[in-house]
Amino acid sequence: MAKSVNATGQRTMEGNHKVGTVLATGVFVILCAFVAFPLLCGLLASFHEGRTIISNGMSLNLDFSTASLDNYIYLFSGNADSQKYFMWYKNSMVLTVETVVLTLLVCYFIAYGLTMYNSRVGNFLFFMVIATMCVPFEILMLPLYQEVQNLGIINTNAGVILPGLCGASTIFFFRQYMTSLPKELLDAARVDGCTEYGISVKIMMPITKPAFASMAILCAMNSWNGMLWPMLVYRDTSKFTLQIGLNTLLTPYGNNYDMLIAGSMFGIIPILIVYLIFNRFLIEGMTAGAVKG
Repeated sequence: MAKSVNATGQRTMEGNHKVGTVLATGVFVILCAFVAFPLLCGLLASFHEGRTIISNGMSLNLDFSTASLDNYIYLFSGNADSQKYFMWYKNSMVLTVETVVLTLLVCYFIAYGLTMYNSRVGNFLFFMVIATMCVPFEILMLPLYQEVQNLGIINTNAGVILPGLCGASTIFFFRQYMTSLPKELLDAARVDGCTEYGISVKIMMPITKPAFASMAILCAMNSWNGMLWPMLVYRDTSKFTLQIGLNTLLTPYGNNYDMLIAGSMFGIIPILIVYLIFNRFLIEGMTAGAVKG
């Protein structure tokens, strides 16, 4: 009798689990459709003329009678607009690489110190780091601009990178990842005579590779898509990033939708490549520290 009840209960739990899985899958499919819809509309619109987009709007209907590769041919034609576009593209890539490398290194060592040397001062500093996440960037924008101007780094990559170098969310993520790692590794390394720098670089850094990969994707996305702060810092057209440059294509005197749509689609490629490279580390890095013991 008990076995029958247990078997019935187990079948019920399995059935509920399957129903929950189906419902969760359905919800995520709907969410993915909402996210993919504007991307697909932009991709299809990039094969049409700008005046067609203005008159008909953006949709998933691909009219093969008017579709062509003229926008992409114009993008790679080497004319003045094309040269400016790839200048902005290069600026964005350089800025993104510098931002990702410097941010990951600085935030890693900060998180390492806050995690491995646990103290009241360290806990208070970590609390202050988290508190900065509650302050909107719009409030900090003016004092940051004045600070950058006083330092004389306006219109430089340093002026864009330095104010956000110690990202609170990146420090928080690294710290949460490190709390799941055994501190016995540090003690064993110290017994073997390893220096603190050697421990952080040769032992802990390889272990935190999933965290580096996850944060590399997020930092690269934020830097590549950033527009407001770079637009305040950069003054010369030759310094503009891709996002600022594409925005200049929309003016009261004429809108270059042909290059805008095609350039936006081509601008997705670097972030897509970064995601494909680090994708296998992303889930591991995001779920690390969720279960301890």
